[in-house]
Amino acid sequence: MSGLLIAGTSSDAGKSLVVTGLCRAFVRRGIDVAPFKAQNMSNNAAVCADGAEIGRAQYLQAQAARVEPSASHNPVLLKPGSDRRAFVVLDGRPAGTLEAGEYATGRAHLAEAAFAAYERLAAAHDLVVVEGAGSPAEINLRARDYVNLGLARRFDLPVVLVGDIDRGGVLASLYGTWALVDDDDRALLAAYVINKFRGDPSVLAPGLDEISRRTGLPCLGVLPWLDDVWLDSEDALTVGPWRPSADGADLVVAVVRFPRISNATDVDALAHTPGVRVVVTADPAVCAAADLLVLPGTRATVADLAWLRARGIDAVVGERHAARRPTLGVCGGYEMLAATIDDGLESGVGEVPGLGILPVAVTFGAKVTARTSWPWRGRDVAGYEIHHGHCALIGEVDEPFLDGVRVGATFGTLVHGALEDDAFRVAFLAEVAALSGSAWTPDADAPGHAALREAMIERLADAVATHVDLDALLALAGRAS
Repeated sequence: MSGLLIAGTSSDAGKSLVVTGLCRAFVRRGIDVAPFKAQNMSNNAAVCADGAEIGRAQYLQAQAARVEPSASHNPVLLKPGSDRRAFVVLDGRPAGTLEAGEYATGRAHLAEAAFAAYERLAAAHDLVVVEGAGSPAEINLRARDYVNLGLARRFDLPVVLVGDIDRGGVLASLYGTWALVDDDDRALLAAYVINKFRGDPSVLAPGLDEISRRTGLPCLGVLPWLDDVWLDSEDALTVGPWRPSADGADLVVAVVRFPRISNATDVDALAHTPGVRVVVTADPAVCAAADLLVLPGTRATVADLAWLRARGIDAVVGERHAARRPTLGVCGGYEMLAATIDDGLESGVGEVPGLGILPVAVTFGAKVTARTSWPWRGRDVAGYEIHHGHCALIGEVDEPFLDGVRVGATFGTLVHGALEDDAFRVAFLAEVAALSGSAWTPDADAPGHAALREAMIERLADAVATHVDLDALLALAGRAS
């Protein structure tokens, strides 16, 4: 067995991207590879075949490695519910909360679960490509770290640093990381890779030569800026690289940016649909003007509902409903549309009034995580559910809608991922266009969402294979090339 840890000089340096690309590039070489991230802090999650919940990024990495996603790929998932509390998912299942004061001291059982998961993967695969978290130079957290250098020390893993040159200061970040860690940790640092480079590589070369001279670490590659690559984000406030369409017949979708937005990836498929323009916003005017308003998931339904009201977006939702202009609520967004929300679990506040748009009463209880399929107008629509809210119908509706309901032009569903179903997405958007008066029509020749995702993984693997020394990485990992 062998392993390799990809660490970043900062959050969002490109660790997830590099690991995804490496997994597919190594699979192309016939290597049995598995991705791993000991701990992920994200509200963007996916559900495995057995109902286990893991980070969306690790789910995608497993797809890139062509292995079945499982809790072993991401044994600890922390889902922020506030600035001082995170909900813990351990080995794919709910496991209480972690308060801010416990972050550095109360995680011993999480570390042991993570180490056990790594050992399972290492025993079952030829190579484990590990993604670190944040930065390995967070020396305030080093004593109980099990994600970066703590994991590397435990299993004697070589560490490759990834630095994002696009944000600036990459040379200082690389050198600073090397300089801050202690001698034993520094001995595990094996190489570095530059990410998101634009321009003439010869201009960068003198700086890299000097960093290598000072640290003794070789540069194993300079990845270019990849304009057509998008990944399932770990950051709860990062939502894909979406761009307006060029034509004048756009269907405009406004997605409310909740403070604790979760599974924002639900609308990725909309953003990659020709003629659809997605805008993430907290502006009531933008919400009012859009052809479709989306209330996405949230890890703090009651708190984000209060935020929605404070922003005046609640009035916009009501006005849209009265005017029969389309609104879609997904999971927490659906719960907000209900008559009442009884939450003694997440917020502990008890019963509060919802927006009163849909005749549903929501009671928070045992967590549901499952892959699901629901019929809608003669077709079965697949997706997955992650929620504490249990919805009871208390009035008349126009029709059921994917484990939810529709009244007028307001739709609510507990199902994530449904918009990735190409036939459903096209049919739903066609109805939205008719209700909103948009001239949008589907492009019959447009590739499906799954095909776009697979093509993106392949482009990423092409870039990694072209610009990164894979033989050197395999040698570091202890495997002959």
